[in-house]
Amino acid sequence: MSFNEYASFDGLALGRMVRERKITPAELMDAAIARAEKHNAKLNAIVFKDYDRARATARTHEAGAVPFAGVPMLLKDILGDCAGMPTRSACAFIPATPMPADSEVVARYKRAGFIPFAKTNAPELGIPPVTESRLYGPAHNPWNLERTPGGSSGGSAAAVAAGIVPVAHGNDGGGSIRIPAACCGLVGLKPTRGRISLAPTLGDVLGGLAVEHVLTRTVRDSAAALDATAGPMPGDPYFPSPPIRPYLQEASTPPKRLRIAFSAVNPLGGAIHPDCIEATQRAAKLCAELGHEVEEAVPQLNYQMLAQLFETVYAAGVALSIEATRMLTGAEPTPDKFETFTWNLYERGRQVSASQYLIAQAMLQQAARQFATFFESHDLFLTPTLGQPPLRIGTIDFMSPATKLLDEIANFAIPCPVYNITGQPAISLPLYWNREGLPIGAMFGGRYGDEATLIQLAGQLEQAQPWIGRKPPVWD
Repeated sequence: MSFNEYASFDGLALGRMVRERKITPAELMDAAIARAEKHNAKLNAIVFKDYDRARATARTHEAGAVPFAGVPMLLKDILGDCAGMPTRSACAFIPATPMPADSEVVARYKRAGFIPFAKTNAPELGIPPVTESRLYGPAHNPWNLERTPGGSSGGSAAAVAAGIVPVAHGNDGGGSIRIPAACCGLVGLKPTRGRISLAPTLGDVLGGLAVEHVLTRTVRDSAAALDATAGPMPGDPYFPSPPIRPYLQEASTPPKRLRIAFSAVNPLGGAIHPDCIEATQRAAKLCAELGHEVEEAVPQLNYQMLAQLFETVYAAGVALSIEATRMLTGAEPTPDKFETFTWNLYERGRQVSASQYLIAQAMLQQAARQFATFFESHDLFLTPTLGQPPLRIGTIDFMSPATKLLDEIANFAIPCPVYNITGQPAISLPLYWNREGLPIGAMFGGRYGDEATLIQLAGQLEQAQPWIGRKPPVWD
């Protein structure tokens, strides 16, 4: 298979070719590594390479009846624990110690046929919505190398957008799959809370804010990856009802006539960039042309209060990560080992009492109930994925005081975090590119447990307005 030919297929197509013995896993791995070596000097998407072991695995890989047989995959350097690879969360305080075992989601990737071969860039502890850690340096967007690929799954998104792999692991605690999907012109689905187990080491992350999944170029790859990884493990604290049928089947099933609300207003009162407004309006118009009932409407929530509560929980989570590392390694955290933004959040988190944390959680849960009532009269809610196009690298200075940064981050990432708060699924789709050639995402949110409707509509929109033919400058 030629260098360019490999990148023209999605993951399911490559897996089928392996099963049909038209290509070998070893040839796929060589093509993926060749693309990684060619493009990573520009992108800085990959921060740890495990090429030799991946090639050895590919040579002995048995192509069974699995969807992604022999398909190369990248894992994010946050939660993507893979035996023999370190997971540092882009933080110098966390040692580069190889993990002793796979996390459950990585084990499921492998059972689905994926072969991980490297880890991807992320921001320190996954906090910011851009990927510019002091440890690894900035990741670059293949559509414009001066722009961010988003965060925190920015390295994964840059690699998929550049055709290094068709599917890469990500996670989403405040938009960290959807933000980079919007920045890089990809499909980014945040599943329902608990849909994918965080076993064996975690029950949930940040009180259920964070979930696992992937970034892809096609809707069907995202759906098939969810089929391969969804489902609880014994001891999980909660999990949603199982799907009625495979998500991959939903990707090719036309949706019923949907009631879609939309809004392009910043719920925090700040400005939304005109390109993001236009992308949302065009998506609404396309949905109406496809026969759906579309109206401008917004749920009534106190977003200012939610932002404060969200910060409380997030700061406590930063303190958890740093204190847990201290317990495991014996190392003492000091300001020089962290970015100023991270250290300030750590100190803020250490001041959060148990009662304050539980109050914040209870109030977020009340907001989730209030938000859910909006979906009694609407099937989906359409908004911009982001408040602005992909930021220029260096726009946010993580050595600045945390308070200023939180405002900058909120205005960029709004309205992604509401779905982490409520646990509902949401998907960012690449339906629009601006005049500068930058992708602008449109985000659809659905009812708790109803990824199926999101995937059905995403498949319909992908067919009506295909994006797979668009290639960034960093491609060939």
